[in-house]
Amino acid sequence: MSQVEKKVGLLRRSSSSKKPLKEKVVLMYDEIFAKEDPSKHNPRFWDELFLMKVNLEYLESKLESVDGEEVQRIQDNINSLFHHCVQALGEEHQIKVVNSLQTLCALFRGVHQKNKSASGFDIINMLMGFDKAELRMKDLMESLDSLLCGDGSESLKSLCLKLLLCLVTVTDNISQNTILEYVMINSIFEAILQILSDVSSRGQHGYDAVVLLALLVNYRKYESVNPYIVKLSIVDDEPTLDGMGMVVHHALTEYNRQYKAKEEENQGGFFSTLTTMVGNMFIADADEKLSVQTNEAILLALYEAVHLNRNFITVLAQSHPEIDMGVTPVTPIPTTPTTPLGTSPPSLDAMNNPELPLDPNLQTSNLLITFLKYASIVMQDTKEEHRLNSARLCLIILTCIAEDQYADAFLHDDNMNFRVNLHKMPMRHRKKGMDKNIPCRPLVCAVLDLMVEFIVTHMMKDFPMDLYMRCVQIIHKLICYQKKCRIRLHYTWRELWSALINLLKFLLSNETTLLAKHNIFHLALLVVNLFNMFITYGDTFLPTSNSYDELYYEVVRMHQVFDNLYCMVLRVSTNTGQWKEPASKVTHSLVNVRAIINHFNPKIESYAAVNHISQLSEEQVLEVVRTNYDTLTLKLQDGLDQFERYSEQPKEAAFFKELVRSISLNVRKNVSLNTMSQDVLLKEFSTIS
Repeated sequence: MSQVEKKVGLLRRSSSSKKPLKEKVVLMYDEIFAKEDPSKHNPRFWDELFLMKVNLEYLESKLESVDGEEVQRIQDNINSLFHHCVQALGEEHQIKVVNSLQTLCALFRGVHQKNKSASGFDIINMLMGFDKAELRMKDLMESLDSLLCGDGSESLKSLCLKLLLCLVTVTDNISQNTILEYVMINSIFEAILQILSDVSSRGQHGYDAVVLLALLVNYRKYESVNPYIVKLSIVDDEPTLDGMGMVVHHALTEYNRQYKAKEEENQGGFFSTLTTMVGNMFIADADEKLSVQTNEAILLALYEAVHLNRNFITVLAQSHPEIDMGVTPVTPIPTTPTTPLGTSPPSLDAMNNPELPLDPNLQTSNLLITFLKYASIVMQDTKEEHRLNSARLCLIILTCIAEDQYADAFLHDDNMNFRVNLHKMPMRHRKKGMDKNIPCRPLVCAVLDLMVEFIVTHMMKDFPMDLYMRCVQIIHKLICYQKKCRIRLHYTWRELWSALINLLKFLLSNETTLLAKHNIFHLALLVVNLFNMFITYGDTFLPTSNSYDELYYEVVRMHQVFDNLYCMVLRVSTNTGQWKEPASKVTHSLVNVRAIINHFNPKIESYAAVNHISQLSEEQVLEVVRTNYDTLTLKLQDGLDQFERYSEQPKEAAFFKELVRSISLNVRKNVSLNTMSQDVLLKEFSTIS
């Protein structure tokens, strides 16, 4: 029995010698795949077809099994099927609309699956006929727009979005899907915005709408003018932007909730023992239990909103009560299959009730806090490629935020203090729950904490250089803003300085191994220039004069690391080779650090000798520092508070191309119009039939 025959709905077997009877809809499909026009002998053929429950499996497999010559033979019938599907979308009979939407999905998937190597024009020709394609797609998009914006069934709206997601993701590379040209011309952008701005429709369809928008924005974004990019960049309607933020917020909250639940499952016992034994090494077996699949699709949507629309920045800071998603029952969406953890749309209850009663004891939250918590989870483990990509995207989003003046203003606002409990990787020198009593602080402190946490926990053999560069650059941009606006942030700066010095120490210890893969001098230069920022301008943004003293104390205390770095870069810069120039830049950048070390070390040694003290206390060293500033000479270094602004094209283009491909494959896998969802839909409209 052929593969196609296996997928035929069997009615009964009258005897072993007779073939099983086929469903009527399957017989009608067979007529379509015959040479003759199926309506020739039955004028009501198309009317009857759309009253039949669709057999998706059979129709798709039939399309996939058609060879080259057969395609030519049955193309008129396929074109006619497509045409009648589009016509049926305007029917008052809801069963016909449901069946036509599902048939269109099968057509898009089946034809693309069979013709993966075919050009987009050939696929368009097979589906609808190239000469009629513009009209057919115009009619299709107008019908979908009407269904999405109308007052009809929510199930139909969900099905429309599923069809659009199916259409957008049928090719691995979204930009090679030529049919999307018609989706660009006949925009459904306004329909998506309407879904997001309405509380009720957002609760049921917001997730699919946001993912669809994120994918459409990435269609040939570097090759031509994409109307979805243009329109998204100028949206200024507050309810719409809030709605988009709400969808992203709840999707990330659901991810955080699932991770926390898994984490609590693994508390104590075997997991804790392993943590203690292994220390700061990554615990593969134990951590595997905490693996919750990341949601790059919703993260991409957040990135596009932050990157393209400056008005969206206000949504990040919008405060509301922190919802305990742990006590909110998750209502599954009927037309969505079971998806991996972290990829399913959030609770409908939470999406439908953005305004909750204020409780004076309830911690307030916002989208940025939820995102920072999400980032603190995905940035823990970057060994797998998809988690590495997710961490990279988180840092790109934070880069865009750190460059935005309005975002910087609310990050540093003393009147907007929050308690942000970031997730931290288990390490030997600290206990799991040591940060329970975090004070309320400006949000920039949580961003800096996240950067410090990453720097401290990822010094490993497979060194994620790109992520380290982004971390240090984010810190630099935040400090540039503080210097510019003279903001004296009360932060534990010593933790940052210590992390940066340990990073330099790691680069020195692993010079040979790292140089085989990376330009470590670029990272070293960024780190040293951060210290130069503190040394040169610290008196304008460090909270107290004591903080400035502590900076000098840390530099002098860890002078051996800076001395070793200088020796290394001097050695490399005086030899010929590919690293000569970048090493030379680090050499020059160390001039003030070395001046501090060479100035204060003799003073400290002299103080110890005069007072007959073998080992000075921190307070004694600080006293030496304070009394010897006057005789210290430093050089003014230019450009320390300058940075290159983020630009997606060309540096990040390859990354986003692969990321969108990965998201597209995942969405395609999860978009399901299976038998169960068919039954749900058909039952809903059975009274009409």
